[in-house]
Amino acid sequence: MAKDMTLLWGSGSPPCWRIMITLEEKNLQGYNQKLLSFEKGEHKSKEVMEINPRGQLPAFKCGDVPLNESCAACFHLECKYKTQGTKLIPDCEVGRAQILQRVFEVNALTEKSSIVLYYNWMVPEGERHDSAVKRNKEALTAELKLWEGYLQ
Repeated sequence: MAKDMTLLWGSGSPPCWRIMITLEEKNLQGYNQKLLSFEKGEHKSKEVMEINPRGQLPAFKCGDVPLNESCAACFHLECKYKTQGTKLIPDCEVGRAQILQRVFEVNALTEKSSIVLYYNWMVPEGERHDSAVKRNKEALTAELKLWEGYLQ
């Protein structure tokens, strides 16, 4: 069943893991997969670019459909193989809404965390603007408080 799927992935990549976990949960074994090296620049290879023109991993193809955003690939697999393996999205409106809400919140948290980390990493300390640092930290703190509430 999964023989028409290809996943090009990189070690240590949460977006790649998302697709791999979904494939496992949906019992979709036998897909074509290849571990590529970020350090060697293999994510910019012709093989990857044919599936994902951004030259990023994951590069995933389900039949003739390329899906390079990991969440989109997971939703696609759940919809296409709804009755197979673990049900990942509930049928009830409230449960489905919660799943979608958490997925988008995780993406927002990741983005805000990246902004703070990259700003501190890329901008020399003497060139950082206090207002930017404060604004980014406040946004990240608000997201983390939201997740603390969920975890309780």
